[in-house]
Amino acid sequence: MASSKAELRERRRRRVRAKVSGTAARPRLNVFRSLEHLYAQLIDDDAGHTLAAASTLDTDVKAKTDLKKTQEAVEVGKLLAQRASAKQIKSVVFDRAGYRYHGRIKAVAEGAREGGLEF
Repeated sequence: MASSKAELRERRRRRVRAKVSGTAARPRLNVFRSLEHLYAQLIDDDAGHTLAAASTLDTDVKAKTDLKKTQEAVEVGKLLAQRASAKQIKSVVFDRAGYRYHGRIKAVAEGAREGGLEF
C-alpha cells in the first residue's frame, strides 16, 4: 500500500494515457517535469512521431535570464505554440502525464494558450 510518489504518478500517467491519444491533426501535448527542467512535446501517436518540442534547455528560453521555474514554464509553452503554428497545428490534447494541474504544468498550458494553441 505504501507506494512512492513516483509510483503513484506512474499509475495516474498510465490511466490517463489509456484514454488520451494524439493524431497528426490534433497531437498530444505531453509534459515532463524534472527537478530543474521542464520538457514539452507534441506527439502524433498514430505515427509514433514527435512533431515539435520545447524545453527549458532551449537557447530561446535560456537566453531570458533571472526567470523563476514557473516563468520558464510559461516561456516553454509559448515557444512550443510558436513551433506548432509553424507546422499549422492549432489544436492539441493536453497530457499532464500524471502530474497535478498546478504550478509549472499549469504554466505550460497557459503559455501554450497564450501562444495560440487550443485545448
